[in-house]
Amino acid sequence: MTEMTEIQSDSPATNRSMLLKWSWRELWHGQLWPVAVALTLIIACVFALAALVVRVEKIMVDQGRSMIAADLVFRSANPVEQPTVDKAEQLGLVVSQQVRFGTMAFSDEAMQLVSVKSVESDFPLRGELELKSPSGIHHQVQPGELWLAERLFDLLKVQPGDVLAIGDAELKVSGTIVQEPELSFNPFSQMPAVLIHADDLDNTGAIQPGSRVQYRAYFTGADSQLKALQQQVELEPGQRWLSETSQGRTGDVIEKARQYLSLTLILVILMATATLVLTCMHYASTRTEVVAMMKSLGASKNWLWQWLARQLGMLFGLALIAGVAIGALLEYLLRVPLVDVLPDPLPGIGFTPLVVSVLVALLVAIPGMGIPLLKLVDAPAISVIQRMDSWKTSNKGYALALLPLVAGLLWLGNNGLMWLTLLGLAAILVILAVVGVSIVRGLKRGRWGPAITLALSRINRSPMATGAQLAALTSSLMLLTVIWLLRSDLLADWQQTLPADAPNVFALNISPEQQGEYLNYLDQQSVMRSDSYPVIRGRITHINDEDLLERSLQGDRQDRDESLRRELNLTWRDSIPVHNEVIAGEWQATNGVSVESGIAERLGIGLGDTLAFNVNSQPFSARVTSIRDVEWRNMRPNFYFIFTPDVVAELPATWLVSFRIEADQQDVINQLGRDYPTVTLMDLRTMATRIQGIMQQVSLSLSVLAGLGVVSGLLLVMTLLRLSLAQRRDEIRLYRTLGASRKRVSATVWGEYGIMALLAGVMAAAGAEAVVAALVKWGFELPVSWHPGMWLVVPMLSLLLVVVIIRSMINSLLQPVRG
Repeated sequence: MTEMTEIQSDSPATNRSMLLKWSWRELWHGQLWPVAVALTLIIACVFALAALVVRVEKIMVDQGRSMIAADLVFRSANPVEQPTVDKAEQLGLVVSQQVRFGTMAFSDEAMQLVSVKSVESDFPLRGELELKSPSGIHHQVQPGELWLAERLFDLLKVQPGDVLAIGDAELKVSGTIVQEPELSFNPFSQMPAVLIHADDLDNTGAIQPGSRVQYRAYFTGADSQLKALQQQVELEPGQRWLSETSQGRTGDVIEKARQYLSLTLILVILMATATLVLTCMHYASTRTEVVAMMKSLGASKNWLWQWLARQLGMLFGLALIAGVAIGALLEYLLRVPLVDVLPDPLPGIGFTPLVVSVLVALLVAIPGMGIPLLKLVDAPAISVIQRMDSWKTSNKGYALALLPLVAGLLWLGNNGLMWLTLLGLAAILVILAVVGVSIVRGLKRGRWGPAITLALSRINRSPMATGAQLAALTSSLMLLTVIWLLRSDLLADWQQTLPADAPNVFALNISPEQQGEYLNYLDQQSVMRSDSYPVIRGRITHINDEDLLERSLQGDRQDRDESLRRELNLTWRDSIPVHNEVIAGEWQATNGVSVESGIAERLGIGLGDTLAFNVNSQPFSARVTSIRDVEWRNMRPNFYFIFTPDVVAELPATWLVSFRIEADQQDVINQLGRDYPTVTLMDLRTMATRIQGIMQQVSLSLSVLAGLGVVSGLLLVMTLLRLSLAQRRDEIRLYRTLGASRKRVSATVWGEYGIMALLAGVMAAAGAEAVVAALVKWGFELPVSWHPGMWLVVPMLSLLLVVVIIRSMINSLLQPVRG
């Protein structure tokens, strides 16, 4: 204690200098460096994941808004009222209007039903419109121009410069629509697009009383202004707001990836926090004698806090610098696999990740380090000559635990996925601790060798300590297993959603006379195709004699109203499609209809109900015999209602087939377009390739992230084992003093930790299976699958870690009593 004697006798300046040097030596040569590593890991992980989440959220919003051509869209069945536009302009929003309708387009040689969009010169407000003419590339529609979807040139037999009649207006064809932001991928409502300028709309005379017309107003501006506009406009029947969050399942992959990011962040924080708490508790236990010695030499609590504060200040500063640097590198590595799909330049991350990482580190460190250090400072001076395992200390320090608890409540809020995870983990850990202690007690009743008997006796000596140690070791293994299994389940779901052989072309509006020839041609060209499906458009009108139109007018659920107001796509078959799963009832051969589970839930349809429909003013009904689970993302033909043939087979229908065109089969598409000009070909190859690329690249990022989580868990497991073995040092010395051989002590240690590791591994596998099943079912809404291989891998990993740690420490543990 010469340092303290010198400090107390020198000048204040010298005292501060000497105290700083001593604190620095204590930081590196004491037991604080594992604490610094744990704190660095927390800051690095939080910074990296927070930065990535910020970027992903911004990109998702930008991409979603580009797909609707604005920040917010107002859709109405009637012309947008001028007061709505005035309110938007008063709020500082940019406004652009559009009118869209279906009509016939006539050329000198042909005619075709088209979807006309009348737009203003500033359209689109978001996204990119690319128009190609003989003179070059254009990005806006000007008065007098007429732009056609590419396939209309063959269907109408026209070229740029030819005249086309849209209603009463005759407009010269300007060129081709190469790309527009509002692409729709609904194969049942796809008509070739035509763009004209708003100034030419009245000249067409196509909008008459009774015409089916849709009016849209597009807005861009600050989110607060958009929200204020929505609050000021009261929606009427037939009106709806569209935003990036209301446009189908386009962001499903990225949304689930973001959920996984957030969940992994929580789990990594939990593991790093446990590492921090354990290392700090161990530090406090190892420095008890030092603090007692200082007190015996006259050191006050105030002086001890100065000594500790300098160490902790340097520790936090080093951890912050190293953590942010490592976090920035991790964030870069996490988005390397996404370089091809992320925009350039990337959206900025601001100061949010830095602030969040510092706050999380402080909220974790203050109670994690404060509680054991408060106990350390209260250590009595008598501990120098008489070791005391416990002493009277203030319980006020435990109030520090309220800091992360309150912050967690505010942060998680109503996030059901996070609460499900945390509560599930807490419950499972308690259960596993009790089960583990019970198993160990049961093992003690068996007949074993001396080493195993001694090991079991050592484990059973303190049930509370054994339960805590088992729970800690099990939770560490369980958390890293949860991270990896969730990643595997997500990737498996995405691969099933859009496998490598998924269809990428839809052929629609095939007439009954063409169906046989069309399918024969695809088979002759060895094209992989689906079954063909008849398609009719109709409305559901009654459920068990209840008029759904009245329910729609009285209801307030938007999804229900949408299902009732619009025509749905109906089909009939002799059997259920192989890619649909019957989850209730069974398929019957006559007078039956199978209903998709989502619409059945929204409309309250159950087995045995009688449903009434109307197709082209022809009413008919059928009884619900089965309910199906449908995966809408798999790019296969899917339907809400599938009838038995006797119900609707006599109604007029067109046919649909999907098929896959490989890179070397482009000639097949061209030939189909020439031979069957009335058949609508919907080429989704670009979209399918894009989605598959995103899935593959997001998968790589999740693998990197899962690897990071597993490393965090392994660090925690190794910390637990090392600290536990370090605490056994005095006990091992006692065994040797009493005459136990080195071989017997070593065998006891191997037996004790081998049993603990095996138990922890098996229980971690069981706990992880339960947690992942709950998260997959209720959090990510995916089908539950089991992982039999994990029940072997996790116990083996646990045993391997024990072998590595014991081999690295056993010699040092036994060395003091050699000779």
